[in-house]
Amino acid sequence: MPKDYINPPGLSKSGYYTRVLRVTEPSTFIYIAGQVPADEHAKPVHIGDIRAQFIAVLDALTVQLKAVGATWDDVVFRRAYALDVAGFVEHCIRDETFPVPWDRQRPSPSTLIGVTALAHPDYLIELEIAVVIAD
Repeated sequence: MPKDYINPPGLSKSGYYTRVLRVTEPSTFIYIAGQVPADEHAKPVHIGDIRAQFIAVLDALTVQLKAVGATWDDVVFRRAYALDVAGFVEHCIRDETFPVPWDRQRPSPSTLIGVTALAHPDYLIELEIAVVIAD
């Protein structure tokens, strides 16, 4: 599906997100609720390890993408909530060795929000995504 990745002149450009993403074809929008680092019984996993929690979240989101016939290439927006923003950025976002499933050359727009608490005290992060697939 055609997508335009736009970083308008006069604004800073980031290697971690794109400022604007325009979808130009008829499509279906899919919103995936915030995913936390929990197992199939809603029990926290990898307590105290933000990097391992992020991998668990990405794995769970990959399952959900597959369930709707989508891939990470179809993600048009990411929103992350983190208890430790600096730790999340250092260990999960800016670490070039971290195996993020999205294209580092054309990342989707994203927002990172620092929070004081999530749904369980052992959750360090939560990630929600929006997806667009062709009709």
